Amino acid sequence: METLKTHTVHGGTLRYLRHDSVQTGTPMTLSVFVPPGEGPFPVLIWLSGLTCTEDNFTTKAGAYRAAAEHGLIIVAPDTSPRGEGVADDPAYDLGQGAGFYLDASQAPWTPNFRMESYVIEELIALIDAEFPTTTTRSILGHSMGGHGALTLALRHPDMFRSVSAFAPISSPTRCPWGEKAFSAYLGDDRSAWAEHDAALLLASGAGRGAFDDILVDQGDADPFLTEQLKPELLRSAADAVGQRLTLRMQPGYDHSYFFMASFIDDHVAFHAARLRG
Repeated sequence: METLKTHTVHGGTLRYLRHDSVQTGTPMTLSVFVPPGEGPFPVLIWLSGLTCTEDNFTTKAGAYRAAAEHGLIIVAPDTSPRGEGVADDPAYDLGQGAGFYLDASQAPWTPNFRMESYVIEELIALIDAEFPTTTTRSILGHSMGGHGALTLALRHPDMFRSVSAFAPISSPTRCPWGEKAFSAYLGDDRSAWAEHDAALLLASGAGRGAFDDILVDQGDADPFLTEQLKPELLRSAADAVGQRLTLRMQPGYDHSYFFMASFIDDHVAFHAARLRG
């Protein structure tokens, strides 16, 4: 990996990195925070939302003080492949910046939009090879990235100790953002859609017994709450199969990084307890 920038923060080291991805066929960028000390350290993977790059979380979430205290590496990849020749769409909610953490099966997205395989098969191995990790990890994210964190954890429960989310797209098969993206990336087969819907995955028993709790924070002043996010569908699915879900409705909070910065310490501590336990 090529180091683009390095910063010292809370006694640890933050690097912005770039590498050529086998899975996406493009250069991919990410940030990696390594806490002070010799390690090895558990890893927390953050997945960002629509329109974001690795920089949004890195500069706005304020997660590194808690990560340094708990001794966690935090990895924040970009949200999609990018570059000349990579398929795109003029809208913000499709194409570059909107990878939805799945592998596209439809043209023109198929060659590059392989974000599930990128995270699960490439990024994790790369981080374990290049950094002092314990090879144990957890995952969290926001909005589209919350969808990604939940679905990747439920689809690959052996890869993660714990999962949490801020304002996730809880059931993308039943909201405009998800219906648009899944139609483009996966085609008309709704059975393929269901494999990337956190509420439907939970209801089907995916990840059963893997996670003692799933932590979700949602602002009740979020403008996308009713139409796009629908956390009540996640709650119903979790209740139906007996999965413990701590869903905290936070009064007055919206969809911005101010919301995440207010509760990120809780999420870091939530994962640290399970990664160190």
